[in-house]
Amino acid sequence: MDQKYVPPLFGASIDPSAADLQEPFRRARLADDTGLDLITLMDHPYNKHLFETWTLMTALAMATKRVHIGTNVASLPLRPPAMLAKMAATLDVLSEGRVELGLGAGAYWQGITAFGGPQRSPAEAYTAFKEALHIIQGLWESGDKSFTYQGSIYQVRGARLGPAPAHRIRLWVGAGGPKMLHLTGQLADGLLVSTTYVSPQQLLEMNELVDGGAQASGRSPLEVRRGYNLMGVLELGSSDPKIEERQPNNIYGPVEHWVEQIVHLYLDYRQDTFIFWPVAGNQLLQVEAFAQEVVPAVRAQVEKLTTG
Repeated sequence: MDQKYVPPLFGASIDPSAADLQEPFRRARLADDTGLDLITLMDHPYNKHLFETWTLMTALAMATKRVHIGTNVASLPLRPPAMLAKMAATLDVLSEGRVELGLGAGAYWQGITAFGGPQRSPAEAYTAFKEALHIIQGLWESGDKSFTYQGSIYQVRGARLGPAPAHRIRLWVGAGGPKMLHLTGQLADGLLVSTTYVSPQQLLEMNELVDGGAQASGRSPLEVRRGYNLMGVLELGSSDPKIEERQPNNIYGPVEHWVEQIVHLYLDYRQDTFIFWPVAGNQLLQVEAFAQEVVPAVRAQVEKLTTG
């Protein structure tokens, strides 16, 4: 593959809804069996209709054998960074090296404060996030040594992580602001954004900010993956739902349309990690078609177009 491209990754979002206990497991096993690279779960502990994400994620990891599993993205204000590092390392060992950690600075502050979390200004949220990245990565890399970090928001005093991660865990950032994007390029392994909130046109500017952060730290921009949560409906025929209002950046259409759109995003917008997030209809059938029909076709086209 051409050096300016990285091999694409494909995944599926799993809704942590408590409405059907077995649905997350059905989707996780399907992803595991059909060759998807990863499954991810959103993290909104204050939503009474959702299971707690890390507990569910652990159960799903134990119910699968191959697929990577991660947060998309964990709510930092409700999850202290040293504990996140410990949780991720432990699950990585238990799952034999399959954890991905997505992290967010916080969005729904009313829910966060309702659960006892802090209310942070944008400046405070940025500072807390930057400190958290240093702490999590520092603990993962500390080995048998103690780790200390003195920040304005977080402090770690001679902590010993314990069992180290089984592999180098990728740290993803859910972000959209210029400072956070620059920070992502400096310190993180990947960026996660969603079609509902970020248009393909916005991706170009975001890529430049991530690239600038990477270059400022002496890294190649290729070291930072660009993840796109693809929300929409994969139309399969008679079972297609009736959608009264379509979000402008989401994807709606049959397999061929999805293949075309993803290849376009990969080649022209430098997105390299695609997480399917069905929003209506029979979601399990759509995930199956995504894994078995869309992904192989995209991989084949990408390989052909990037290697000549």
